[in-house]
Amino acid sequence: MRRSAKIGAGVAGLAIVAGGVHAVPGLLDHGDAAAGQRLGGGAREPAATGKADAAVPSDARPFTLVGTGDIIPYPSIIERSALDAGGEGHDFRKILAGVKPVVSAADLAICHHEIPYGEPGGPFTGYPTFKAPQELADALKDTGYDSCSTASNHTLDAGFPGLARTLDHLDRVGVKHTGSARSAAEAQTPALLSAGGAKIAQLSYTYGTNGIPVPEGKPWSVNLIDQQRIIADARAARAAGANVVVLSVHWGTEWQTAPDKQQLELAQALTASRTAGEPDIDLILGTHNHVPQPYEKLNGTWVVYGMGDQVASFVPPEMKRGNMGSIPRFTFTPSTGRPDRWDVTKAEFLTQYSDMAPPFRVVCAACAASDTGLSAGKRAEYAAVDQQVTEAVLSRRAGAQGLTHATR
Repeated sequence: MRRSAKIGAGVAGLAIVAGGVHAVPGLLDHGDAAAGQRLGGGAREPAATGKADAAVPSDARPFTLVGTGDIIPYPSIIERSALDAGGEGHDFRKILAGVKPVVSAADLAICHHEIPYGEPGGPFTGYPTFKAPQELADALKDTGYDSCSTASNHTLDAGFPGLARTLDHLDRVGVKHTGSARSAAEAQTPALLSAGGAKIAQLSYTYGTNGIPVPEGKPWSVNLIDQQRIIADARAARAAGANVVVLSVHWGTEWQTAPDKQQLELAQALTASRTAGEPDIDLILGTHNHVPQPYEKLNGTWVVYGMGDQVASFVPPEMKRGNMGSIPRFTFTPSTGRPDRWDVTKAEFLTQYSDMAPPFRVVCAACAASDTGLSAGKRAEYAAVDQQVTEAVLSRRAGAQGLTHATR
């Protein structure tokens, strides 16, 4: 399926500053710039007359959105990408080829870009401070990603220069990004995405940066979780013209399948947040935990507590589940009787696996489990992964809420 065109930064109509997201007055066709201002901790709602170009167009149609988990190129993965490149640079495309059919078929695809890029030629490093080759950006574009969240506990691993390099290369290949910024000016002009006639705003925040301080004088460089700020930013995105608001959030406790207290409380508060009776946030996609976590519909909004890692290479048997993840896929349909809204009318998930057997590849586990071209042993391995991920995803009874397991 050919993905809908994106709206360029020049007409995006959003601005992220140290205090939150503001509407760019140029998008407010009704002239009410105040409707786009940050709402002081969420105490006020934006004026209804300030809504900018949010009405559903006559050609509106359903669209699909997929998300995937943390991309963490450990040294072994970087070595594999060098081998796949034939000795000249790095090539991550083969590593991601197994999930390309799922990602590229969606109208919108969102990744989580966990780590920064190192300087050209390296050195490239792993835990605890990551630096990856810039060719990863090319592979993300080739796989079909439209946008990536970039706020994580590793955003500042290579300092502000690494943050800037990462965004430079995502720009170079044409993948949008949110959650970090190179300048206050850039933070004022991120892009909206577009699909099915809807304008989709993606927001991104992290619980912290592993003790690395946000660069002095650059408070806008990475977005940190703050409940009231997130709500205010979502409301401002609506006021700037967004029909759908997707929140990418880096949170939770590593290696824990069950969502922790922060996740449960924040998810409850964010999904309960309303403006004029309508939800401020339409979907929450969680990252950071390394392992698949459950999905749940809260206050009518789907929450993916944790997708698990998409690209990882954990070796110890007790950490093997860190190589497993889920791929949520949601179908949004123009809402009947609500002229500026799209509703989730289909909720699905697929399972994926970073298969460390040479050559290292990321595969759709459910898809591969039925591939008769594989050996019986390999199919059984993928089926076991599919079962384990499925159990985690459904552990808060999302199946009874309408979530279904997809295999392609």
